Amino acid sequence: MLFAWKYMRPYWKRMVAGIVLGCICGLTASSFIWATRTLVDRLEPLKTVEENRAAEARKLKASPPKIIKFPELQKQIDAAKKNVADTIDPWLPRAGVTFHWKHLVGGLLLLPLLALIRGSTDYASSYCTGWVSERVVNDLRCDILIKLTSLSLDYFNRTTTGDMFTRLSADTANLHRAMRQGSADLIKESVTMITVFAVLLWLDWQLTLFAFVLVPAVILPLFILGKKARRASREGRKANVGQNSLLGEALHGIRVLKAFNLEARQIQRFRDFSKQLIHHSMKGVQAKEMVNPILEVVSSAAVGGLVVYLFWRGQSLGDLVAFVSGVIFFFVPVKKIAAVHILFEQASIGVERIVEILQEKPTVVEPANPKPLKNFERDIVFDKVSFSYGHELVLHEVSLRIPRGTKVGIAGESGSGKSTLVNLLFRFYDVTGGSIKIDGIDVRELSYEDLRRPMALVSQDVFVFRTTAAENIAAGRIGATRPEIEAAAHSARAHEFIMNLPLGYESVIGERGMTLSGGQRARLAIARAFVRNAPILVLDEATGSLDSQTEQEVQNQIDSLEQNRTVISVAHRLSTLASMDLIIVLAKGRIVEQGKFDDLVRAKGIFARMAARQGIYPAE
Repeated sequence: MLFAWKYMRPYWKRMVAGIVLGCICGLTASSFIWATRTLVDRLEPLKTVEENRAAEARKLKASPPKIIKFPELQKQIDAAKKNVADTIDPWLPRAGVTFHWKHLVGGLLLLPLLALIRGSTDYASSYCTGWVSERVVNDLRCDILIKLTSLSLDYFNRTTTGDMFTRLSADTANLHRAMRQGSADLIKESVTMITVFAVLLWLDWQLTLFAFVLVPAVILPLFILGKKARRASREGRKANVGQNSLLGEALHGIRVLKAFNLEARQIQRFRDFSKQLIHHSMKGVQAKEMVNPILEVVSSAAVGGLVVYLFWRGQSLGDLVAFVSGVIFFFVPVKKIAAVHILFEQASIGVERIVEILQEKPTVVEPANPKPLKNFERDIVFDKVSFSYGHELVLHEVSLRIPRGTKVGIAGESGSGKSTLVNLLFRFYDVTGGSIKIDGIDVRELSYEDLRRPMALVSQDVFVFRTTAAENIAAGRIGATRPEIEAAAHSARAHEFIMNLPLGYESVIGERGMTLSGGQRARLAIARAFVRNAPILVLDEATGSLDSQTEQEVQNQIDSLEQNRTVISVAHRLSTLASMDLIIVLAKGRIVEQGKFDDLVRAKGIFARMAARQGIYPAE
């Protein structure tokens, strides 16, 4: 609840209203005890009641119980009782008294009126707390997403999609349930317990203390069960994360599963996680359901002892009914609060995980006072750049200058550090040593906006949003107009296939663009780069996943996109680098060769051997 207060603060007025209404609802519960005793007492004639009271007083005077008395307090209680009795007496029927129209009104409306007050305040309190909890959890989910998008790529390399989904959905859902159900019950039932206890003290404080002597026996079992529920929830969450991760693997890798007949293996792994989840869920169910038997045994013992004591003291029927119903009224909220305790213990694990991710710090941080970069004008410089993902160095003192308007290709075997250079340029990671500068400014001194605004990225893994074709292209530059979007699509040769979609540019592309071919997805990515109109174009294996014919078609659009731009092209297919002004060759994180395409092919070095494997030979 302390964690949630930060999110409750904007809605404090509605929360206070829920608390106040919950308190009123709790106060009305005690009124039923008073009303029950009053109505039962009035079944006897007034004279008989007075005689019973007098006999009870004589008996207590003859052998008073050894309990400390508070005369002044008792006088005040007796005076309050008399005032209440004098007020309601004309409105309620009594045995031996002539029936009057006021008796009809009071008898018919007393209990319904109390029920109406309790029911309406209960509804209003639950509505207010529910209103707050919905908004609190929504704000919390937005904050988690904001935090996730602010974290550096290294966080996503060391966590799983299933874990992130679980934090965003299951953990917040548990907190939502605890707030929506638990907070309302905690307020109403706590006040109900207090007011019921107070009314019973008002009716007979000595008898009340006797009746509730067993209440402390409930505390220890509830504490133990709460810890048990907490442990079960923690272990269950681990199984849930594993299951969600496995589900993500199965859905994203469905083609591989089917191709290698791995469906049964994946399903068995899913079942193994399910067994663990069931086991720990049942531990939580055991902890929650054991509350009722414990409370029922304790409350039954209290009621039994109370009944015996009432008969021993010779109390009236009204006292018997009032106190027995009072004990029941008291232990019902105790039962609900015990369930709330278990609910909070289960939700606390999710809260810990939510707090953990909200406290996660990105390793790549924007500078507090960034330097401005309005336009890219001179060059990009890699100055003795070294980098490690945490173990061995991936890059070793790489130095490279790319003047504005130059087209640079980057080649090398897999694992040589090609894509790492791109990641460092976009500052997805920070260099371990050296620096990268744009127009003489270290990229670590620039804001993300200024750094990435002059750059457009086209990569092998084309990401397509589950939205319209127009919005997918406009993702390259927020606020792009429809004519600009269509012009970009024409330049990327994407206009024709977009118009063949059911709704043209307003057609919603399926999740991950699976309804499009690889070439179509690549053209969308190129259209994004066109609409961005950035002076620096970064190509990271842009045609690496395409077949030869589609690659040539897409390469034509890329060639058009490269015009009048500074280009950094990472490529495995060396033929796409033929038009580059300069090609650098990486091996084990170092630049081992550099030069023009034809010169490198004739040099008979690493580049030439790679070219030969792809059927590229020097011209004779």
